Amino acid sequence: MGSGDSKLHFRKAVIQLTTKTQPVEASDDAFWDQFWSDASTTVQDIFALVPAAEIRAVREESPSNLATLCYKAVEKLVQGADSGCSSEKQRQTVLNCTRLLTRILPYIFEDADWRGFFWSTVPGAGRAGNLEEDDGEDEARPLAELLLLAIADLLFCPDFTVQSCKRKSPDTVLDTQAIDSCEYIWEAGVGFAHSPPYNHVHDMNRTELLKLLLTCFSEAMYLPPSADRKSVNPWVSFFCSSENRHALPLFTSLLNVVCAYDPVGYGIPYNYLLSSDQREQLVVHVIQVLIIALEHEGVARASLQVLGGISPSAAVGQQEPAEAENLFVNYLSRIHRDEDLSFMLKGLTQLLNNPLVQTYLPHSAKKIQFHQELLLLFWKLCDINKKFLFFVLKSSDVLDVLVPILFYLNDARADQSRVGLVHIGVFILLLLSGERNFGVRLNKPYVLRVPMDIPVFTGTHADLLIVIFHKIISSGHHRLQPLFDCLLTVIVNISPYLKSLSMVAANKLLHLLEAFSTPWFLFSSPQNHYLVFFLLEVFNNVIQYQFDGNSNLVYAIIRKRSIFHQLANLPSDMASIQKALQQKKRKSGLSRSGSVTSEAADNSRVPVAAEPRMFNASLEATPGIDKITEKAQVSEEGTMVSVSDVPPSVGTSDTESNSDRDHEISHARSETTSGQPSAISASAPWSANPDWVTSWKVKLPLQTIMRLLQVLVPQVEKICIDKGLTDESEILNFLQHGTLVGLLPVPHPILIRKYQANAGTAAWFRTYMWGVIYLRNVDPPVWYDTDIRLFEIQRI
Repeated sequence: MGSGDSKLHFRKAVIQLTTKTQPVEASDDAFWDQFWSDASTTVQDIFALVPAAEIRAVREESPSNLATLCYKAVEKLVQGADSGCSSEKQRQTVLNCTRLLTRILPYIFEDADWRGFFWSTVPGAGRAGNLEEDDGEDEARPLAELLLLAIADLLFCPDFTVQSCKRKSPDTVLDTQAIDSCEYIWEAGVGFAHSPPYNHVHDMNRTELLKLLLTCFSEAMYLPPSADRKSVNPWVSFFCSSENRHALPLFTSLLNVVCAYDPVGYGIPYNYLLSSDQREQLVVHVIQVLIIALEHEGVARASLQVLGGISPSAAVGQQEPAEAENLFVNYLSRIHRDEDLSFMLKGLTQLLNNPLVQTYLPHSAKKIQFHQELLLLFWKLCDINKKFLFFVLKSSDVLDVLVPILFYLNDARADQSRVGLVHIGVFILLLLSGERNFGVRLNKPYVLRVPMDIPVFTGTHADLLIVIFHKIISSGHHRLQPLFDCLLTVIVNISPYLKSLSMVAANKLLHLLEAFSTPWFLFSSPQNHYLVFFLLEVFNNVIQYQFDGNSNLVYAIIRKRSIFHQLANLPSDMASIQKALQQKKRKSGLSRSGSVTSEAADNSRVPVAAEPRMFNASLEATPGIDKITEKAQVSEEGTMVSVSDVPPSVGTSDTESNSDRDHEISHARSETTSGQPSAISASAPWSANPDWVTSWKVKLPLQTIMRLLQVLVPQVEKICIDKGLTDESEILNFLQHGTLVGLLPVPHPILIRKYQANAGTAAWFRTYMWGVIYLRNVDPPVWYDTDIRLFEIQRI
C-alpha cells in the first residue's frame, strides 16, 4: 500500500468518527488500527490530517468515539511498554499513538466537562487491555496514570529510546518490569559516569514521548491563573511521585542531557548547517519538561526551609508526607557533591554564554535559542538547592552567569515580546544580590568585551551592571516600569561591597537620581518617591562603607550637589505641587508612564525591537518589591539577622527611614493596582497634597550626604582656587587621598533585601513558563488556536 493510500485511509477514519451515527465498538480493531498502523505517518501528517474543527466535532457530537479513541491509543502505549517494543511495527504503532494523543489532548483539556476524563477508570483498561488477566490494582488505575506510567517505561525501552546493555535473540521476550532503568541513564553527569553512544533515532523517539508528556502536563494552561498554592497539577504530581519507578533515572537523565549538551560540537565552522542536530530538539523538550516537573510549590517551599544549614539527607525526614512529595524536587535538593554542582554550573554557563561567543567567521558557530528555558532552570536550581546557589557564589563563576544575563537584558529591553525575559533575568539577579559574595565578586575587572550598545568604560562587573540597569530604566519598554523598584533594590544590595565605581557608572547613578527627583515626577504617583529613597541608600552605603576608592562617585556627588539641596528644600505647599504637575508635559525625564529621551539618557539610540513575532503571551502582574523581599541586617561578623529580630533602637535616622519606607511601600501598593505602570491608579483617583509630601520628605536619608558635602565642597573649592585647578583628574587625586573618618554620622547597619518565595511570584513564574513553552512549540503547533486560559495570546 502506498503512502498516499494509507494517509487516505487515515483521513477517512477521522471523518468516520464524526459521521457514524452509532458509536464504534472498542473491539473493532480493524477500524481503530487505521489510526496507528501506517509506517510512513509523521507528526506533521497527524496535525494536518486531524483538523481542530473535527476534533471538537467528535468531542461534541460523538463523545463515545473520542473516549474510545483515547482509550485505545493509551492501550497501545501500555502494550508497547509491556512488550518492550520488540518489533519495528510495534515501535511505529507507539510513535503514531504518541503523536495522535499529542494532537488530541489539548482539546480534551479545553473543555471543562472532559477534563476529568483521563482521571476516570475505563472498564478493561488494565496494563495490557486484557480484562481477565488484569490484577485489581491496575484495573482501578485512571487512564491518566496508565498513560504516564507507559510513557515512563517507554523512555527506558532498550533499542527504542536507550541503547541495549545486553544482546538478546529475536525470540527473547523482554521483561520490561525487570529492567533496572538506572543502568540506562541517557547521559553521563550527576550520579552516572557512563556516556552511552549517541543514537539520533533514540533521540527522536525520546523527543516524541517528551512532547506527549509535556502535552499531558499542559492541562495547567487551560485553567485560569491562580496564586493558590493548593492548585497542584495532577499530571505532574503523579508523574513525579513514587508511583513512577523511573523517577530517579529520568530526573538524572533530563538534568544530565541539558548540562552535557555542547551545541558547538567539534567546532567545525558551519557544521550545524550541514546536518540537523537531533540532540538540540531533544534538549529543548528535556529542559521544558524539567522546569515544569520542578514546579511544585508546596514541596519546593518545604525543601527551602529545611535545607538552610543542614545536609539534604537530614532534611528528608522533615518534608511533606510521601503522597504529596515531588521526587524531582527532592532529588534536586539532595545534590551536594562539588563535582556534581560543578558539572551543572559549567554546563549551564556554557549554554548561557553561547549567543555571546564571537568567531572570526560570521554565523559559523551554532547559536541556541532556548535561553529563556535555561534562565528558568537556573532559577529553579538556585531556588530549590541552596548548596548550588552557594556553590555558584563561592567563586568568580557567578560572573559567567551575570554577563550573559546582562547581555539578554540589554538586548531585550525595548522588545515588547521579550518583557518576560527581562523579568526572569532581574529576578535571578535579585536572588543573587541577597548574598554578600555576589557583591564582592562584582569588584572583578570587566575585561571581556561582549558586543553591547553601551558606553565604553574601564571598570568592574559592578559598573557593567549599573550601566545596563540605567539603560533598561532610561530607554527600555514602558512595560518594564514595574521592575524599577527591583532593579534599584539589586543595586542597593550590592552597594556596601563596591570598592571602586567608574566615572561612567557614577554618572549613571546621579542621572537616575536627577530624573527621579524632579518635582513633577515625585508628585505624579504615590510610589515614585521610593525610587529616590533607594538611590540615596546606595550613596549612603558607598560613602559609609567604601569611601576609600570611590572618588569617582564622591566627585560626581559634589558636581551634582544641587540635586541633593533641591531634595532637601523640596516645596510641599499646594501651589508648588500644582505648578510642578503643570510642567510635566513640558519636561523630559522618567515617569511610570514614559521613559527618558535618548538624549537625556546617554546619547545612545533606543534599540530597534528584535525581529517581530506573530504572537506574544501575556504575563501576570509583577509583585511589588515589598512582597518579594524580606529585610535582613548584616552583623559585624558578616552574618544575616532578620530585621524583625533587631531591637528598634539599633541604627541611625537613615536606617530607620529605610525601614519605615518599606512599610509605606507595602501600604501604598495596597492602595494602588499591583503591577500597574500608570502614574495614577484608575480605580482609586489620587493626587499629591502637602501632608503627603511632608510625611516622606522628613524621612529622606540625606544626613550622610549633606555632611559629606559640608566637609568636602569647601575643601575642593579652596584647592581649586589656591592651585588654579581645572583638571578633574587632580581633583579626583585629592579626593582619593582624603578621609572623612570621624566626620560622618555613625555608619548605619547594612540592610539587605533578600528574595523570598511568595504566591505572587509563583503565579508569575507559572504563567511565564507556560507562555514560553506555548510559543516555542510551533512545529507542530501543539496548543495553537486552543482555548488557553492561563494567559492571553496577543498579536504583535
